[in-house]
Amino acid sequence: MSVTARIHHSISEIAAEDWDRLAGGGNPFTAHTFLSLLEESGSVGGRSGWSPLPVVIEDEAGRPAAALPAYLKAHSQGEYVFDHSWADAWQRAGGSYYPKLQISVPFTPATGPRLLLGDRPDLAPSLLRVAERLCEGNELSSAHATFIEPAQLPLFEEAGWLLRSDIQFHWENRGYASFDDFLAALSSRKRKDIRKERAAAQQGVEIRALTGDALRPEHWDAFWQFYQDTGARKWGRPYLTRQAFDLLGDRMADRVLLVLAFLDGQAVAGALNFIGADALYGRYWGAIVDRPFLHFELCYYQAIDAAIALGLGRVEAGAQGQHKLARGYEPVRTWSAHYIVDPGFRAAVADFLERERQGVAQDQLTLGEHTPFRKG
Repeated sequence: MSVTARIHHSISEIAAEDWDRLAGGGNPFTAHTFLSLLEESGSVGGRSGWSPLPVVIEDEAGRPAAALPAYLKAHSQGEYVFDHSWADAWQRAGGSYYPKLQISVPFTPATGPRLLLGDRPDLAPSLLRVAERLCEGNELSSAHATFIEPAQLPLFEEAGWLLRSDIQFHWENRGYASFDDFLAALSSRKRKDIRKERAAAQQGVEIRALTGDALRPEHWDAFWQFYQDTGARKWGRPYLTRQAFDLLGDRMADRVLLVLAFLDGQAVAGALNFIGADALYGRYWGAIVDRPFLHFELCYYQAIDAAIALGLGRVEAGAQGQHKLARGYEPVRTWSAHYIVDPGFRAAVADFLERERQGVAQDQLTLGEHTPFRKG
């Protein structure tokens, strides 16, 4: 089938209504608003190493029919699927690993659609072939689609892309009516531990969960302090600019849940979440005080409270963190797919991934044996 593909250099070159029609609207991170504010705020583009390169396939009438949220990457930072060893190996062999094509949402280890297909699922093979040819025709070493929603994984597999898995910790809403209802599903000891943690965290602290019109500029001022501190410790420099948070408040307030802790009237810690159609996505946390269990309260327990109240099916609490296991978050496989241009390098990566997947599968089984839920 002959298709027309257009390579853009900014999401702003694509009409928001066209992009969102293809994205489907359920995931806040693939929305035109979110991707465009990353560009407008300078969080991507410029010298960030993330150069926007969204791909659109048009139908016979010239109307966008499928799309890729894609970026030209000059490094491997902000992806949460680590391929530094691949880059080192390829460059030691005399190749140039960068630039590469990244099909993802920058700085966002949350599952979602990576092939935006609207009502044209038949265009998935064409969309992936466009990505492949983009690499082959422009001396890009590879293409990487990360945190693919499970329903789309077979599309990449059928196209022959290499699959990679990892583990995150997600909380699943099994029809709970309240937090106490969730606690009733845990073992007695774990139930007591969580109640003690929540009591200690809330002692002398006022906690507010803010969304929509309740979000004010001073709340973003406070959270920027928290985010800067955490970002400097984890990544060397924060990924998002200050303007990104202002734009979030202006344009996505109804899809944001900001949980703040106040001590003597001053905001001292916070956790930023995004509200999707079926999930709450925990993204950033920070604090200017050190209080026992406050991190767990704001990031995990408050997120569970919110998901139950909103009728959401799960909480995705971000990358890493086995400490989430004891708080009712269970090990879940996450997936990425990779297209390697060079056949020899591709074979080496495929062998590595086969062995790695076996280890990840065993880790998931082992971790699953240590969930806090009642056995039997």
